[in-house]
Amino acid sequence: MTDPVSTDSEAAARTARDQAARQRFIAFTMFRLSGIAIMLFAYLILLGQFSFVQGEKAKLMGAIFAAVGLVQTIVIPRLLARAFRTSRP
Repeated sequence: MTDPVSTDSEAAARTARDQAARQRFIAFTMFRLSGIAIMLFAYLILLGQFSFVQGEKAKLMGAIFAAVGLVQTIVIPRLLARAFRTSRP
């Protein structure tokens, strides 16, 4: 016969794990989307669409922003996934 208290605690633990997984997924998605936005901004800088930076400075600034966006899109979510990794129950 199963103990109702242990069943309730197991359900609460499962709910907490599901909520944490949902929050991690949202964090990963936000990092990826913001990285893509940064890369789009870098592309516009490279095209010279902004008056605050022109010429060779635009190429350098665009390349820096593109690198930051790429790292934020690819590397950071992987590092976070490794940090959040838990053993399977």
